[in-house]
Amino acid sequence: MAEPERPEQRSESHVIAERREKLEQLRAEGIDPYPPDFDGRTEIAVVHAAHDDLEDGEETEAAYRVAGRIAARRGHGKAAFIDLVDGSGRIQLHSRADVVGERQHELLTGLDLGDIVGVEGTAFKTRRGELSLRVAGWTLLAKSLRPPPDKFHGLEDTELRFRHRELDLIANPETRELFYRRRATIAAVRAHLDAEGFVEVETPVLQPLYGGALARPFTTHHNALDRDLYLRIATELYLKRLIVGGIDRVYELGKDFRNEGVSYKHNPEFTMLEWYEAYADYADAAERLERLVAGVAEAVLGTTRVERDGVEIELSPPWRRLTLREAIRERTGIDVLEHPTREALAAAMGSEPTPKEGWGKLVDGLLSKEVEPNLIEPTFVLDYPVEMSPFAKRHRSEEGLVERWEAYVGGFEIANAFTELNDPDDQRHRFEQQAEELRRGDEEAQPFDESYLRALEHGMPPTGGVGLGIDRLVMLLTGARSLREVVLFPAMRS
Repeated sequence: MAEPERPEQRSESHVIAERREKLEQLRAEGIDPYPPDFDGRTEIAVVHAAHDDLEDGEETEAAYRVAGRIAARRGHGKAAFIDLVDGSGRIQLHSRADVVGERQHELLTGLDLGDIVGVEGTAFKTRRGELSLRVAGWTLLAKSLRPPPDKFHGLEDTELRFRHRELDLIANPETRELFYRRRATIAAVRAHLDAEGFVEVETPVLQPLYGGALARPFTTHHNALDRDLYLRIATELYLKRLIVGGIDRVYELGKDFRNEGVSYKHNPEFTMLEWYEAYADYADAAERLERLVAGVAEAVLGTTRVERDGVEIELSPPWRRLTLREAIRERTGIDVLEHPTREALAAAMGSEPTPKEGWGKLVDGLLSKEVEPNLIEPTFVLDYPVEMSPFAKRHRSEEGLVERWEAYVGGFEIANAFTELNDPDDQRHRFEQQAEELRRGDEEAQPFDESYLRALEHGMPPTGGVGLGIDRLVMLLTGARSLREVVLFPAMRS
């Protein structure tokens, strides 16, 4: 037996039935509820820009054609006010039966909230000081068969907002503004790198072998080729082949995919910027990142200062720098380099490692749990153990370390960088070490990539490389608390 309908379900079903009945009535009157176009439209923001300085009660002869969604209605009888919303703003419409005709006025005022209409009218300011359009004619552009969320007063149900982003965008103008800011952030990143002489490229999303990060991939099967392929977890290894080929400054901005859990800072599909610069190292890369983040903030926000959890953060260079060893010792009292085996480090931590946890995994756990949440001011954490970094060049003066940094702001990581490993023999050895981790059961270890080694054997110049998380950068610039807020359609449980 089917479950009985809940009251809220009956209510919505009733509303939908009423709207469908109106739809059929409109069709019966010869009105097309879904016409193909509406020419000559002006954005509502343009009307405001032209006439917000009118005096209260002042009339104009300026005529406009605007279009948008009905958000509110006031008044009855021969005159009514209707609020119309488009992607740029909101404006009041004034409809009078003696202007548009009795039947047209009746039909217009009988439309539902959420219906999309096109309107012709002249601008004026009401005696109460609200800019309005006096309706001279109108056209139904799309009949809405479902009621809008909470009558346009804001949609606060987080789960519903993320699952049905269209409702969030309809109900919450601030959500649209956030994604406009995301667009501006990406445009500013591109403009900055283009001005610095970098070349934007596109590399494969479907790859015969994944690599460039420590993560589990998504696997698919290509029927025509009869082979398994992987959604890329990073663009690194392809971009460094381009450095080998002589493109000395190169970047890619696109989607990566990692088969991992979700959290406030993780989504299995995310937007990543990676750039590589020949004849540079990780110190050069750090200075370039500082300049880029500060420049993007200035372009998007008009300032290099952002606020997070009530703390004002200055993004201008120079950022703080400290070593990974110092950062962990400062927070936990543990000197990881004095405990060079996983058993010794686990004992110092007071825990028992699982068979899949090598020494590098334990160090990474200390960093992410104990250090990262406390790095609020922009900070570079430098010089990682070689076990944690299969693609970074060995440190020029510190045994057992590599030239790598991660950048943290606001309590989370935004970027990762290396002086890139360009010694093919050392890279082969690192692949062999990662293969051992795979055999141990670490599904995030880097697989052995002979094709990449062949490219490296042609010679790659000294190179600095950076990966910057675009979603996390947008979180920083918008004050968002979760990555789901800045991704239009985040992954959700069924």
